[in-house]
Amino acid sequence: MKKPSHEEENRNIILNSIADGVFTVDEDWRITSFNRAAERITGIPREQAVGRLCRDIFHSSICEAECALERTMRTGRPIVDLAIDIQDAAGRPVPVSISTAILRDEEGNVMGGVETFRDLSVVENVILDSIADGVFTVDKDWKITSFNRAAERITGVPREQAVGRPCREIFHSSICETECALGKTMRTGCPIVDLAIEIQDATGRRIPVSISTAILNDEDGNVTGGVETFRDLSVVEELRKELQDKYTVEDIVGRSPAMRRLFDVLPQFAQSKSTVLLEGESGTGKELFARAIHNLSDRRNKPFVAINCGALPDTLLESELFGYEAGAFTDARRRKLGRFSLAHGGTLFLDEIGDISAAMQTRLLRVLQEGTFEPLGSEKTLTVDMRVIAATNKNLAKLVRKGIFREDLYYRINVVRVELPALRERREDIPLLVDHFLAKFNRLQNKNVTGVSGETNAVLMAYDYPGNIRELSNVIEHAFVLCQGSLINAQHLPSPPGNGSAAEMPERPTTSATMRDFEMVHIADAIRRCDGNRVAAAQALNMHPSTLYRKVKQLSIELPTKDGRSKRIRN
Repeated sequence: MKKPSHEEENRNIILNSIADGVFTVDEDWRITSFNRAAERITGIPREQAVGRLCRDIFHSSICEAECALERTMRTGRPIVDLAIDIQDAAGRPVPVSISTAILRDEEGNVMGGVETFRDLSVVENVILDSIADGVFTVDKDWKITSFNRAAERITGVPREQAVGRPCREIFHSSICETECALGKTMRTGCPIVDLAIEIQDATGRRIPVSISTAILNDEDGNVTGGVETFRDLSVVEELRKELQDKYTVEDIVGRSPAMRRLFDVLPQFAQSKSTVLLEGESGTGKELFARAIHNLSDRRNKPFVAINCGALPDTLLESELFGYEAGAFTDARRRKLGRFSLAHGGTLFLDEIGDISAAMQTRLLRVLQEGTFEPLGSEKTLTVDMRVIAATNKNLAKLVRKGIFREDLYYRINVVRVELPALRERREDIPLLVDHFLAKFNRLQNKNVTGVSGETNAVLMAYDYPGNIRELSNVIEHAFVLCQGSLINAQHLPSPPGNGSAAEMPERPTTSATMRDFEMVHIADAIRRCDGNRVAAAQALNMHPSTLYRKVKQLSIELPTKDGRSKRIRN
């Protein structure tokens, strides 16, 4: 046996280092060389391949029709990246991409041909395995034909166990037995996008996922199966929770500068024993702040007692606060403890304190000053240890100047004053609040609404919310009830009322011009709130200052000037 030359050895080393399959043939189509990658892809050892006709090794459909290598040797034109199927040693089809060229001797005479072939199934698997979402395909009998790495991770089922089994045996989804989404797509031809469902992993744990489906067709357009992608929404929920934890104190959600300033000082307020006055419009979350102060304080394990002073007439408010003894009045058949007694050791929250009468102000002042009171119908003086947090949606300082609210009571409760911003003054918190309410309603109503569309977000961001956070919560709950899919769209929002309803959402954007108006209002409002400081406004809008300047110019937004006038930057 002739020993290979040094040149031939080097050539073999190079060929065996190539990841693609490479083989050569002589003029009679018999294989003369067969590299290591060719062995791996076909499953045929080199010793069995060399000397045989190439069509006996590859069994490709073009071998009997028009062989690519034969065409190249006949015409002299190479072929590059032609996608075909070959057959491996086990008879399984393998998708490959082939390229062909002529082999010539030193004098330029044709002595054969060379063909390289790349295993496309490996390339496809690499691509699929790099995708974060789960992906699987099925044939027309619903048996899984491919199952990527993310699908393994999410389901806990190895690829080897999934391939070849019906998909319903892997996912155990509720829709598998009713109306399979992939089945509907293969039947109607209509893809499904972002449908929220639950599947079951290998341990039986329920996992919320968002699925999308599409048809698989062959080269002739015939349906060969289907493909489905699924995204693990439990990961999204964890990220959302992480984000909310970052921008949440107790149940108060916010990331705007105003809210962050409040978050910074809230623990200090909580550790103080001083009375706190919360001022803000209705619906700004005054009771949430009061509860947060209580829960962050040393009194957290004692009662938190709340009463709305503006909702009760004087006689009822007095009995609710002070309590009464049996026989104190006609209907007093038994003794009742008042809110002062119930709050002993804890916190008393007096909501809407600006609505109480002058007589009640006098009685309340004594309790706050001396820490003592007498229940109705009793001559016994009781001592109470409580922390008082008062709240109002009115300007108490103005009421004092008008003589409506007692000055001494005002100074007694206005030790630590906290002004809560209206929602229209912290619009950047709206998306975070929307996510917070969606998570809450998903838990309460056992649904899986994942978010709002861009159009819906534009509407929500443009509205002024006279009812503040409470109104936003009602808007989202209304939309949540109407939403049957995974995404809230503009048509799910409350309609603009024509009957004088108190809540009035802006008209839904139906044209690009309307969306432009919403964006203009949103940007102009941010600049106004930042007193014309465009750098601060850009930070509040989460955009680069140059982007803000460009939008101001495009939208012809008027900017405030130092002399109080306004100027408009035009294109």
